[in-house]
Amino acid sequence: MGQEISDELVREIGGEVLRLSRPAVVAPAGLELDRSAFRLLWLLREEGTATTGRLVEILQVEQSTVSRQVRSALERGLVTFEPQPGSRSRRVRATDAGEQAFQRDLDRRGRIFRTALEHLGADRVRRLDDDLRRLNDALEAAHASARP
Repeated sequence: MGQEISDELVREIGGEVLRLSRPAVVAPAGLELDRSAFRLLWLLREEGTATTGRLVEILQVEQSTVSRQVRSALERGLVTFEPQPGSRSRRVRATDAGEQAFQRDLDRRGRIFRTALEHLGADRVRRLDDDLRRLNDALEAAHASARP
């Protein structure tokens, strides 16, 4: 594989990954939704509807965290529960108001993200996309191999 990866380089990459998760980056000013509501609505757009168990699986957080996030979104009118015929389980789905708030925030985030990417140029962004995909695949594999 080539050169050894130093502890310093690991720390530097870790620091840059942490910078990506800073509130000013993931939730710029002027948004309607907090990070958890945005992520929840993003997943519901991808999934259509989902049980809380499925949301726990996708988000990889505790059941209590998902329950709290769903309850908060429910109180704000962003999501609703859909009963399942012949079952006691319910599926979470976005309301029209939730879809609209999500789209407004997605548009705002997208404009900011596009502006940042344009500074890098298309070729560099394509390489970054490939590198991030490879990093995520490698992290998933490392986590899978570390499980008991």
